[in-house]
Amino acid sequence: MPIPTDLSKPVRKTAKENAFEQLQDWIIDGTLQPGEKLNDTELAQALGVSRTPIRESLQLLEVQRFVKMYPGKATQVTEVDKESITDLLPPLAALQALSAELAIPNLTPETIELLEHTNKRFADAVLAEDYFAALKIDEEFHQIIVDTANNPYIKTTVPTLQVHVRRLFFHNSIVLTKDSIEEHTRIIELMKQGDAEGVSAIMRNNWVRAIDEFHHLHENTAKKPVSST
Repeated sequence: MPIPTDLSKPVRKTAKENAFEQLQDWIIDGTLQPGEKLNDTELAQALGVSRTPIRESLQLLEVQRFVKMYPGKATQVTEVDKESITDLLPPLAALQALSAELAIPNLTPETIELLEHTNKRFADAVLAEDYFAALKIDEEFHQIIVDTANNPYIKTTVPTLQVHVRRLFFHNSIVLTKDSIEEHTRIIELMKQGDAEGVSAIMRNNWVRAIDEFHHLHENTAKKPVSST
């Protein structure tokens, strides 16, 4: 039989890329706790690589503010600053809003169908209160728009901000609500209509609204009386 020639080939990753992604994931989900001191020898053994890719990965993670390196002393996982949400979301909102505008001329029926299907999956996850799955699907939804915008600078910058959003989610600073389902639906409709100004406003609100929800959640938590036993 003839061998197919159009198969997609798996992307080969270097030891540094694999180490970086794994360490980043462990920091985001709390496997490596805030404030924890990291030993590059132990990490190298755990990941089955030499110390060189570990050290290179830690340097990249320091640039992303996930670790702090103290030369000759220690490397430590950074603390989670929940208030950083007020610094993180506005620039991400601006880039996502611009992406939605830029994506409009590049829309295809296939892209619209993919966005609608992805939002349906997102809605199912939110309604089932499977918020981790919802977070991942929400990232997929917005990534489709970023990819469609096809701006290399936005595509490079957004993931750097997005991973910090993910970390805040794991540390209970970001809450996904049903409002996002309707906003996603509206985003799709406005993109189909070619309404760049309208979709930009909705997209920006979709992200910035989380800041108000964060403060509202923590204000209510602070007001709750401490029960005695």
